[in-house]
Amino acid sequence: MIGKKVLETDPIPLVKVKPLLEERETVHELSYEQNLALDHVTKFSKISVDNAEKLVGELEEIIKKTQAIKIADVMPEDMDDMRLIFAKERGSHKKEEMENILKIVSKYREEEE
Repeated sequence: MIGKKVLETDPIPLVKVKPLLEERETVHELSYEQNLALDHVTKFSKISVDNAEKLVGELEEIIKKTQAIKIADVMPEDMDDMRLIFAKERGSHKKEEMENILKIVSKYREEEE
């Protein structure tokens, strides 16, 4: 990779990837990997872009941004899902904190229905 380097990285929710790929698709044909990514985003995005941004903002008051984005992508329904999300994370989260996160997520899930 001569002459290429990463200038910055900033995690974004899954639903924000879809408009980026669709915009790129209008300019030129997507690569195989980009088509797979677009297909994945179309199938698995569960909330709107606006609600995802609000949800991440609300969750950032409780947890790190990367964790908040992961939760916005998965939209966990119960404590088992929450434990799976935080399984590889260092440190532990209190049960009350995880219940509070689930309440916030369920509020946004109801808005989408």
